[in-house]
Order: sequence, then structure tokens, then C-alpha cells
Amino acid sequence: MTADAGHARRLAELLRTNAEPLIDKWVGVVAALLRGRATKAELETDFRELFDAVLPLVGHDGTDTSAPEFAEVRSLLDEYSRSRVRAGFTPSETASSLFSLKQQVFELTEGDTDPELFREVLGFSGLLDALGLLTFESYSRAREDIIREQSEQLLELTTPVVKIWEGVLAVPLVGTLDSARTQVVMEKLLEMLVETGSEHAIIDITGVFAVDTQVAQHLLKTVVAARLMGAECIVSGIRPQIAQTIVALGIEFGDIVTKASLADALRHALRREGVDVVRREVG
Repeated sequence: MTADAGHARRLAELLRTNAEPLIDKWVGVVAALLRGRATKAELETDFRELFDAVLPLVGHDGTDTSAPEFAEVRSLLDEYSRSRVRAGFTPSETASSLFSLKQQVFELTEGDTDPELFREVLGFSGLLDALGLLTFESYSRAREDIIREQSEQLLELTTPVVKIWEGVLAVPLVGTLDSARTQVVMEKLLEMLVETGSEHAIIDITGVFAVDTQVAQHLLKTVVAARLMGAECIVSGIRPQIAQTIVALGIEFGDIVTKASLADALRHALRREGVDVVRREVG
């Protein structure tokens, strides 16, 4: 047995023997840091699992967190970081929760004058630094995943496909139309065409801010995809300014039916369905 191994075992034994008061103080410090946004019971559960996973790494040569022996603590920190992202904690608060263990270990060993143990404690401090960096990276990945999920959900909500009459669907678009959103529109429209057996689809762009060559191409692709499913598409909501832009850009809509308003488009689709809309006088 080497001297370093002996001291590593001594430090590990010291941490194991004092685990309960150590974790209790750790929980208290972090609970105060988070100002009641996490209960002590929740923190104790998380920290006890982390402490048990970190303990076997005490005195470990190197801080390569990708090594197999770090697998358990990596999994725990990833789960911990994700829960903190969803709870609205900052990356600093998340990483600081782990770093707070340092102070408790320093206080536990400050009365010991053994220089070898002191070096071992410094090594443990480096280990926590590496785990803190891992926590920050996990937090960043989790936040990116959540932002992406929320963006996809928002995209779904802002591109509804609604059945407004038997055999007639409508896709009211609002905002900016880009490649990602066009793909969602196309997929949802085709799914609804299959589900409802509709033969007419109205793509209303009244709420689209501007139409350029790219937006026009996206619309054309959607219309072509719907035609392949046997449905006729009508583009409505083409205001005078947008009409002028389309002409100036030299964009050709070919034989695609276009209407100035959603009402005009619906009237056209109903006629194609054999339905006549007649104004009835009341009074």
C-alpha cells in the first residue's frame, strides 16, 4: 500500500464516519443559499445520493469525468441538473450547491496537521471542481433540450390545422414562415387531409408579416405536397402590399388559386364542394 493510498483511505473513512453531520450542514448551507426554493427533505435526498457516489472517488488519480468509474456520479449530476433547470434555478445556483460541500470538508479536516491529508483534501477539492464543471455542462445541455422542446411545442400551437367545413381545412398562419415552420405546416396538413378525407385546404397568410422569395417557395412546396394527396390548396390573405411584393419579385404561383381573404377562399372551396352560400334577409 502506498502512502497516498493510505491517506486516501483515511480521508474516505473520515468522510464516511462523519457523513450524517456533514450532509446535514451541507443541506443547511444550500437551503439558505436557495432561500426556501427547495425543501431540506428534497436536498437531503439528492445530496445523500451524490455523497454516496462521490465517496468511492476520494483519492482517485485524475479528474477525467468521462472515465467508467465516474458513470454513477455523471448520471446523478445529469438528473440533478435537469431537475434544477425545470425548477428555474440558475447555473450558478446549481453548481454552487455542489461546491458547498468543499467548505464542509475543509471545516472537518482543518484541525488535522498531517500534510499528506491536507494534500488529499486539496485533491478532493479538485475533484469537486471537475464535478462542478460537469454539472454546468449538464445544466447547459438540459436547458438547450428544454428550449428546443418548448420551441417545438410553440411551433405546434402556432400552426393549427382546423376543419372549418366538411371537406375543407384551413391553416391560418401568423408571424414568420421559415423552413422549420413550413415543415410542421406541411406534416400537419397532410396528416389532417388523411384523417378527414378533405379535398380542399385553405392556407391563410393574412397574419404573415412579409412574403419574400423564400416564403413563396415554402408555400408552393406545401401546395404541391397537398396536391400529391389529392387536395386543392387555396392561398388566401394576399393583401395589396403583399401582391405588389410578389409581382416585383417575379414569383409565379401558376395555377394555384389565390384569394384576398379567408372568407373568399371559403366561399370558393364550398362552391367546389357543391355548397351554395346564400345571404338570407332577416326582418
